Amino acid sequence: MAAPLVGDMPPAEAESVYFNEDSPPKALPRHEALARAFIDLHVEAKRRVVLVTSGGTTVPLEAQTVRFIDNFSAGTRGATSAEYFLEQGYAVIFLHRQYSLLPYSRHYSHSTNCFLDFMEEAPASPDSPNPGHGRIMVRDEYQDEMRSVLRKYRYAKQHNRLLLLPFTTVAEYLFELRSIAKLMRPLGPDALFYLAAAVSDFFIPRSRMAEHKIQSGDLPPHMQGSAISSDEIYTGENEEKPSSNSKKLVVNLDPVPKFLHQLVDGWAPEGSMVVSFKLETDPSLLVYKARTALQRYSHHLVIGNLLSTRKWEVVFITPDEPHERWIRVPKTRRSKSISGVEDQVEPQQIDESSRDGIEIESLIIPELVKLHTKMIEKQTQSAK
Repeated sequence: MAAPLVGDMPPAEAESVYFNEDSPPKALPRHEALARAFIDLHVEAKRRVVLVTSGGTTVPLEAQTVRFIDNFSAGTRGATSAEYFLEQGYAVIFLHRQYSLLPYSRHYSHSTNCFLDFMEEAPASPDSPNPGHGRIMVRDEYQDEMRSVLRKYRYAKQHNRLLLLPFTTVAEYLFELRSIAKLMRPLGPDALFYLAAAVSDFFIPRSRMAEHKIQSGDLPPHMQGSAISSDEIYTGENEEKPSSNSKKLVVNLDPVPKFLHQLVDGWAPEGSMVVSFKLETDPSLLVYKARTALQRYSHHLVIGNLLSTRKWEVVFITPDEPHERWIRVPKTRRSKSISGVEDQVEPQQIDESSRDGIEIESLIIPELVKLHTKMIEKQTQSAK
């Protein structure tokens, strides 16, 4: 009889098995020390702290990883949202996929322009000790925009409002999430979890993972140490003569245990707010899947979004009335919607002076902060 999958076990047992299966990331103790100091500082200041998770998680196919499964997420939602949380006075722990978009630097690191296009070399001063070497300057047309972004970034860093912690694999992400959530317990209701990371639904347990690079070609019998047999290895489409074995790589994945309920019931501070996302491609499934996630994981808000319109509209699904609420960038500042109905659209306060259009996160975060404030006030009143 086959052993049960981790995803089929009771939550507490699944947690124990999953986290004992793999070793914690090497950076975890350092990240814990940084997070603890950051949290203690803001507990003392009575400041709200939000953990923003961002970017995709990789699923390694080998222990010494050469190949891995990934997703398309660049971390746009998380990085953008972190900036608006900072504007709302929150301190932000930004748990992000390494090399994905970061708050503030996102304006330039993933621009259609090369970063060097924003700069130029000024003429060298006649009395310069290095003739022919002028100062590196930001081009005039980018001065105001870059100054604004730089000032916000410098303020966040100088006042210790932003902590950046990276992860790469799905296992690293879950270890970090569990650890940071527990460290945030002294914050109580002032803690907010904004789970915008695109977390893999499947993984390969460490016990079944190949140690070395999976070979794509035949090896002599005495050199075959891989657990993958030679007739299951894909050798490519460029062979001079098609292989009679029809070789392919067969990958058997297990479901990642759903720890989102554990976050609410075991890891996170009592009274904290947990917000998660549900991404779909079929408009007819979006609200249903978001409602199902809300009920299954006992989160306080699920933000549903469609792949095709995620930059222009989202739907708030909450346990309280009105239960379903659409947040949309006004029609004049967005592409055509393919979901929802017009009478659900609520007017949003927007900055019409924005030269580059409206980022939907500038609408999402203020509304979310209102919900968090109401939740804190309700708990404060009930405690009296």
